[in-house]
Amino acid sequence: MALEDNKQAARIFETRVRVRYAETDQMGVVYHSNYLIWFEVGRVELLREMGFDYARMEAELDTGVVVVEARVRYKAPAKYDDVVLVKTRVAHLRGSLLQFAYELVRESDGTLLAEGETTHLITNRKLGKKALPTEYVVALTEAAGRRG
Repeated sequence: MALEDNKQAARIFETRVRVRYAETDQMGVVYHSNYLIWFEVGRVELLREMGFDYARMEAELDTGVVVVEARVRYKAPAKYDDVVLVKTRVAHLRGSLLQFAYELVRESDGTLLAEGETTHLITNRKLGKKALPTEYVVALTEAAGRRG
């Protein structure tokens, strides 16, 4: 499902990354695991733009956001020196589960490079499941285009 399908409901956050030589193979094509790193870049920037502070969440609120599932569907290769637009949105929030959706698009020509999702479990320091603090639930629910 393309992020644009839910564009009216959910806010899409955009981040740009430039493909570094170290992220490619001998043919100049990006190695597959780097797409997951770019998902993380998009997710962290989304949270930062919303005013979230991971260090505060962990230290003061005893709250962690642990990846429990990641899916990537590769559509076209990214290559050395491409500028990749990472489009990220909050896809789902229920209890202690949080899901993000992503699209990676080559900025120069609009080619969809990959799409996917990550699912996260909200935990405490000891990795026990817990509820997301209310302030984060409210902000993420709004970003997802839903009312609390």
